[in-house]
Amino acid sequence: MHTLSEQNICFIGAGSMSEAIVRGLIQLDSMNPKQITMINRGNQERLLELNLAYGVSYSQDEEQRKQTISGADIIVLAMKPKDAADAIRMYHTSLRTNQLIISVIAGLSIPSIEKLVGHSLSIVRSMPNTSSTIGLGATGISYSQQTTLVQQKLARDIFESIGIVCEVEEAALDIVTGVSGSGPAYIYYIMEAMIAGGISGGLDATAARLLTVQTVLGAANMVLQTKESPADLRKKVTSPGGTTQAALELMSANDVAEHISNAVLRAAERAGELGTAIADQIDANITN
Repeated sequence: MHTLSEQNICFIGAGSMSEAIVRGLIQLDSMNPKQITMINRGNQERLLELNLAYGVSYSQDEEQRKQTISGADIIVLAMKPKDAADAIRMYHTSLRTNQLIISVIAGLSIPSIEKLVGHSLSIVRSMPNTSSTIGLGATGISYSQQTTLVQQKLARDIFESIGIVCEVEEAALDIVTGVSGSGPAYIYYIMEAMIAGGISGGLDATAARLLTVQTVLGAANMVLQTKESPADLRKKVTSPGGTTQAALELMSANDVAEHISNAVLRAAERAGELGTAIADQIDANITN
């Protein structure tokens, strides 16, 4: 079974990222919603909501859940980080060695998953971002050694249904978190400031927002379509002695670029801290 259309997929966790992936998969002409089953222990109303919206199946009682997990070809771990260890331990006896496990849980490493399960598996660890909910996501993925080339392609196909995919070594997923995982918030922060500046200068809120949103959209598409670097495009916009140069000189004097770079690194550092905390908690629970 080499294509997604041949796979039975089980989502453990039914939050916004699970829904984004489900929506992306169902938009593929070859994917049957009945091949997708949702599991969410704490909120049955949410499962019914997803069933009505997308036609996916769901498992309600414990025995159904275990059977669904055992029968799935691909299992997506999408529960909250604080619930991950207990959920994986609860269902690990239902896992089969030929299944593909995909985790979208921040901070949960491949070795930690293997430790919870008790043996090596085909595991894909991913870091998607919130833009996945509109099909414009950026996802970093890495693979365990047991993951076959076929399974790697299946994982790429899943995340390409909600955006672009970048394959990295697992150690680089923390910096992926810093760049793209947390990245949308940096852009929103800058947009907030641009809108506030427009309003301070005399624009009404509607005009300031409209101009800012279109400017950011246009700038991103300029980089994509021209394939030029942001630095080269910036230089083309910056006339000597002009308005853009005046603004950029002020940013440079206040080390704005350095602060943004440091923010990316701090987010990556925090991702590492969270991952270490999860690993320590798992070790403590296993020891006890």
